[in-house]
Amino acid sequence: MPALFEANFGIPDTFLYAIVFIWGAVIGSFLNVVIHRVPNELSLLPSSKCPKCDNGIKPYHNIPIFGWLMLGGKCVVCKNPIAWRYPAVELVTGLVFVLTFSQIGLSAFLPVALVFVATMIALLFIDAEHMILPNVITYPLFVAALAVRIIYPIAIEGARFSDMNFAPVNYLVGYPEWAVSLAGALLGALAGGGSLWLVGAIWKALRGVEAMGLGDVKMLLGVGALLGWRLTLLTIFLGAFSGALVGVVMIMKSKDRDLQTQLPFGIFLGIGSIVALLFGERMISWYVSNFIP
Repeated sequence: MPALFEANFGIPDTFLYAIVFIWGAVIGSFLNVVIHRVPNELSLLPSSKCPKCDNGIKPYHNIPIFGWLMLGGKCVVCKNPIAWRYPAVELVTGLVFVLTFSQIGLSAFLPVALVFVATMIALLFIDAEHMILPNVITYPLFVAALAVRIIYPIAIEGARFSDMNFAPVNYLVGYPEWAVSLAGALLGALAGGGSLWLVGAIWKALRGVEAMGLGDVKMLLGVGALLGWRLTLLTIFLGAFSGALVGVVMIMKSKDRDLQTQLPFGIFLGIGSIVALLFGERMISWYVSNFIP
């Protein structure tokens, strides 16, 4: 944890948190490129440009958060507004990186956690703006999660994912740790993507309309593979609960009270997965100790 870092190396925790925040904001700047270009099938390689006039953005105008403030939220050439989403993504990513670091600390799992939360931030903002969850992100997420679940127990002695301590994964006694971990990943993917697909299929059979897109299913395959079945079911619960609350508020404010109002579910699944990653086991333990006899 950060406190140990200060004790061992004499560097104040606040300085370390500041470095993590700055790094997160820089990653957030890259995520803005992903959020804008991936849905529009544009290359990530060219330097940053104004999306309106296509003029290049100078490096000192591209400083996370402060660049947007210096420009007054407008392009220096065409004077068209630069969306608030740009500094928002940078700020959110910086803050979530700090939160992730505060919960996980300086551990071997920290890089995995930071990549995961960055991916979720990109997906939820893409879904909010375009109502899609691109395969070019969700498929690699699933593959990377499986790779982590195999490599992590091999590379780090004694490293275990939390779902490996619970049924049915803990019944695999005598198998190599990586195999048990992989089994947990596949079960988590089934619990995540499989359950969403089943709900969507049942809803479509009963009502004749799509309840959710396959993008949500593919997203939950990757989330489930990394987090395991317990945290993945918590992710779905948190996503559904928060989405329902927002949906009710939107319906109450809408004049036509349209019950078919569509909300990008990926937003709430992304938030739920980050909460589950950082606080999920404690939330489950609290619930079990207080409400399960």
